[in-house]
Amino acid sequence: MFILVNLKTYPCDPVAVAEAVRDVDDRTDARLAVAPQAAHIARVADTGVETWSQHVDPIDHGSNTGHTLAESVADAGAVGTLVNHSEQRLKLADVDGAVDAAQRADLETIVCANNPEQIGAAAALGPDAVAVEPPALIGTGTPVSQADPDVVEDAVDAARAVDSDVSVLCGAGISTGEDVVAAADLGADGVLLASGVAKADDPAAALEDLVEPL
Repeated sequence: MFILVNLKTYPCDPVAVAEAVRDVDDRTDARLAVAPQAAHIARVADTGVETWSQHVDPIDHGSNTGHTLAESVADAGAVGTLVNHSEQRLKLADVDGAVDAAQRADLETIVCANNPEQIGAAAALGPDAVAVEPPALIGTGTPVSQADPDVVEDAVDAARAVDSDVSVLCGAGISTGEDVVAAADLGADGVLLASGVAKADDPAAALEDLVEPL
């Protein structure tokens, strides 16, 4: 089970959370990783934790002021990137371009989508994984695996119908070990979560709760 902790722009200590993720990862069979802000990637990667970028743009080297270049986040220590998160939505052509840019830089890719129909389209672009995240549930503490389990199952079916090699993750409201187990029972290969760890008083304890039932 893959658990990716997205730190978004929450006012947490990215290094402290990264160290917690790293330490819990050493004690579990689950695969844990963290996605900090771009400016913090190098510091987070230096902890030894698996580090992901929150976004890359569909660009190459050149005149692209203010954009995020895939090679730059890879050089900083990221091994993968989210693409098309609901808080950084892209047009379909730009999702395709961002996946190509990430692959050019040898970054793994997770393309996010709102619903199973979009998951099928995302899987056709050749990412390593897709993630279904209904925007209405993000940050609510109500997991999609409980609020609308059909969304997860239908997303798994949609991705497999296009490319059985594409992993399927789910996000939105994931915060407990029960949520992670429910996602796995519905066919998901992993989960995305953010506030449940990034805003926790004790990130390590929150992570332990997530992986304990696995």
